[in-house]
Amino acid sequence: MTKTFLAIIPARGGSKRIPRKNIKKFAGQPIIKYSIDAAIGSGCFDEVMVSTDDQEIAKTAESFGAKVPFFRSKENSNDMAAAAAVLEEVVMEYRKLGQNFDYICRIYPTAVFVTKERLQLAKQIMLEKNAEAALSVIRYGHPIQRGMKIRDGWATMIWPENYIVRSQDLEPTYYDCAQFYFVKIENVSEQKSFLPKLTIPIEIPEWEAQDIDNESDWHMAEIKYKLLKKPL
Repeated sequence: MTKTFLAIIPARGGSKRIPRKNIKKFAGQPIIKYSIDAAIGSGCFDEVMVSTDDQEIAKTAESFGAKVPFFRSKENSNDMAAAAAVLEEVVMEYRKLGQNFDYICRIYPTAVFVTKERLQLAKQIMLEKNAEAALSVIRYGHPIQRGMKIRDGWATMIWPENYIVRSQDLEPTYYDCAQFYFVKIENVSEQKSFLPKLTIPIEIPEWEAQDIDNESDWHMAEIKYKLLKKPL
């Protein structure tokens, strides 16, 4: 039986650290365009939608081919709104419209490095392995088991027992690199789980990702993007 997929790009209008972040020009284009283009170009989704509370963002998203069938509620448009609540709201609103999906995929609106090929790979592996979720991850550059903390001006090991353990003997660790996240609808609606047991990691090289939370992040992302796009 064919599974149905919905891509959700959450993009509220009230970003504080970078005003109008989700439609600010990045390398000449509104930044949200990169996520929309990858989602539509992948052919992975039955619908690509943008969840927003902002008329300008909605108009921009629609101009690039995304759908905005409804606006985000005021409750889920403030700084404290949880990502899970935003996705749940989208699923419920689609159900009111008589549309149901088997999977959703959250794609970050500032994920300028996301590609249609990685979305296709994540979907393929997830279905082949009958997984519950798949997300983009990056490997930490240094073992977090040898992390330190600073208390009262003094540096100490968080896990002192690892001080004499060689870095190469410690298990690699990873973090969500804020590109995309596939998950079965039932995990969202019934289990309330966004990191279920059967989650597939899609590893991304560090130079092909950049979380954008402030102006420094933005400039770093543009540097990386221009280098990657520069002809050899």
